[in-house]
Amino acid sequence: MNRFFDIPSDLQHDWLGLIGLHLREALLPVLAGLLLALPLAQLCVRLRWLYPPVLWVTTVLYAIPSLAFFVVLIDYTGQTELTVMIPLTIYTLVVLVPAIVDGVRSVPQETLAAATAMGFGPVRRYLQVQLPIAVPAIIAGLRVATVSSISLVSVGMLIGNQGALGNLLHDAQIYNRPELAWNSVLTSAALAVLADVLLVVVRVLLTPWMPSGPSRGRSKDAGARPEPAVPALEDAVR
Repeated sequence: MNRFFDIPSDLQHDWLGLIGLHLREALLPVLAGLLLALPLAQLCVRLRWLYPPVLWVTTVLYAIPSLAFFVVLIDYTGQTELTVMIPLTIYTLVVLVPAIVDGVRSVPQETLAAATAMGFGPVRRYLQVQLPIAVPAIIAGLRVATVSSISLVSVGMLIGNQGALGNLLHDAQIYNRPELAWNSVLTSAALAVLADVLLVVVRVLLTPWMPSGPSRGRSKDAGARPEPAVPALEDAVR
């Protein structure tokens, strides 16, 4: 077990340091992708003709192998974390943009009309009405993007020990220590599961009107359409 956590000195980090580095390289691109996806998705909602080309471009960019991105970027950003994080940020858009667009489009028109009648401008309506109602769809997209990003960080080992936990895979081959490979795989998987669970908790906290699990029984009105927009709109007015 001691050899499992005995990290070679050439990685310049202990086990906890590699975890922190891995989370930084994985989560910052997700945050940057979300900040880019929010206004881009709103443009796609307002200009419906824009959504197909945006979706096409993000899909094509996602299809480009990360190694090809590294080759292009390395002349400008060098063998740094930034070279790893830029492609990961671009990859998140193919998940986050459709998730936000679908979530915002799911807001009932009567809710938007009520918000407009109460004096909400387009920006305020988007931030205080549409986005809160779209939280479940956005969190679903974030879950996929986060788990994918945590997995892809390991590819950074190809550009000079920039893969965080993925660097253990390289050292496992150099030093003939398979326990380092197991360390990399198991720790990365545990981080992905933990991040996914935390996002589910965030979704539950942000959407108290949604059921947190399967109901034990069904009422006579179970077939009626839920109205989550009402509490969200009330909270926006407060």
